[in-house]
Amino acid sequence: MSSSSTTTEKIQKTYHTKATGNALLTVEEHSHPVELKLYGGCFCPFVQVNHLYIPLLVAIIGSRSSKLNLNPLEASLDRLRAFGVDPYKKPKELLDVNPRGLVPALVHGGWGCYESTVLMEYVDDISEKKLLPEDPKQKAYSRLWADHISRNIVPTFYRYLQAQEVEKQAEYGKEFEKQVSFPTAVLIGPNLGTKYPALMHVDSQVNTLLEAADPKGPFFAGTKLSFVDVMVAPWILRCPRVLQPYRGWQPPSEDSRFSRYISALESERSVKVTTSDEELYLDSYERYAENRPNTSQVAKAINEGRGLP
Repeated sequence: MSSSSTTTEKIQKTYHTKATGNALLTVEEHSHPVELKLYGGCFCPFVQVNHLYIPLLVAIIGSRSSKLNLNPLEASLDRLRAFGVDPYKKPKELLDVNPRGLVPALVHGGWGCYESTVLMEYVDDISEKKLLPEDPKQKAYSRLWADHISRNIVPTFYRYLQAQEVEKQAEYGKEFEKQVSFPTAVLIGPNLGTKYPALMHVDSQVNTLLEAADPKGPFFAGTKLSFVDVMVAPWILRCPRVLQPYRGWQPPSEDSRFSRYISALESERSVKVTTSDEELYLDSYERYAENRPNTSQVAKAINEGRGLP
């Protein structure tokens, strides 16, 4: 090739610092002085403005959602303000709540706290519309599978996305599928409650999330969005938006429980209004797919074989 030949260099995509689409409309509607302040990143699955924003919307979504043609549920979100945070430039307000600078973080009056699962339970405690069931056994069962999501599904998602060798991508892709779905529903164990038809003893041979779910669904616990659904929704939504373009993830067959689960999550109002345009996810996750240095504390932990921060 002659020295005068033109070479084309790949232009790296950059992460986004502002939500887009429905998620942007939702953030803009909650950018006024209020009692509850939520700090999150627009592409961070731990926020949407994810683990926390979805249950807040389920609990107290208000009439201000007219732009999205939504009906009010029970109360008003006039109490909530969402702050979009650049994850690589930590603002002082976030560091005052969480010195590590991780999102989500919540300020309620003069009190602040962080860690997505902790905040989810706090929001559930102060909300009229509950995501966790009242029955102690059902509540423990929900927490058990929420823990499965945190310990297994989330780390495997990042291992799958960050793997650079084809063999490792195939290995982690199969592991991710195993942790979420299953080929044939085999439910074992006694029924512990009519609200959760698939509720089983902990010692049952249950290895994946949807084996443990209500067999009819479409959600984990039946016909309504639950705590477990909110925990896993951000990563399920990123299957077609991130894993498919970057790792060739294949959607499940249309008649499968997994497919019905994805459709139910995609159709849920509180999920739709916290989801950005597909371009945001494609751009923001390129650095994970290429496993670039200094991508995030989560990416670093995955590369070092440590637990997630």
